[in-house]
Amino acid sequence: QVQLVESGGGLVQTGGSLRLSCAASGRTVSRNAMAWFRQAPGKEREYVAGITYSAGSTYYAPSVKGRFTISRDNAKNTVYLQMNSLKPEDTAVYYCAASGYSGYIGQNMDYWGKGTLVTVSS
Repeated sequence: QVQLVESGGGLVQTGGSLRLSCAASGRTVSRNAMAWFRQAPGKEREYVAGITYSAGSTYYAPSVKGRFTISRDNAKNTVYLQMNSLKPEDTAVYYCAASGYSGYIGQNMDYWGKGTLVTVSS
């Protein structure tokens, strides 16, 4: 099992920045591909960004490309999501997720955190 705990959410004004962190624990944590998803009220969950274990491959949703950056520190078992130029439409609960496969980029994740709320005020 892999446990994931997100942090760093909060209230920010339009144009501001936040950095989300996801601390992972459990067996073979550092071998997991990781991802961030988000779900806004009344909307479906959206795959925001993904990163392989080696960080050799990343994915960004078109809605965040150029504004968000996913990264990881395998020594700290932590993945980050740097969010810049935030917009009100970025308001959502952000979830960290992990795959049992180190090289996976996609939406079929095996482990999920409980989420952290990001609110962007206009």
